[in-house]
Amino acid sequence: MKTMQKFTLGAAVLGLLISLSGCPTMSTQGRNTAIGAGVGAVGGAALTHGSALGTVGGAAVGGVVGHELKK
Repeated sequence: MKTMQKFTLGAAVLGLLISLSGCPTMSTQGRNTAIGAGVGAVGGAALTHGSALGTVGGAAVGGVVGHELKK
């Protein structure tokens, strides 16, 4: 069951990243923030075995890193 949850989460994040990459009105910094949050959420979920706190924490850290990446 855990494998299916990880696959579903990964597919959802991949879909989100693909949809955000095509937003022409989104600034580069906003796009980097969203992509960082998505990647951080997947990383946090993978490292904590699907823990909600780990997923949210990873998304927060990834969003901050993505936001600060190209200032």
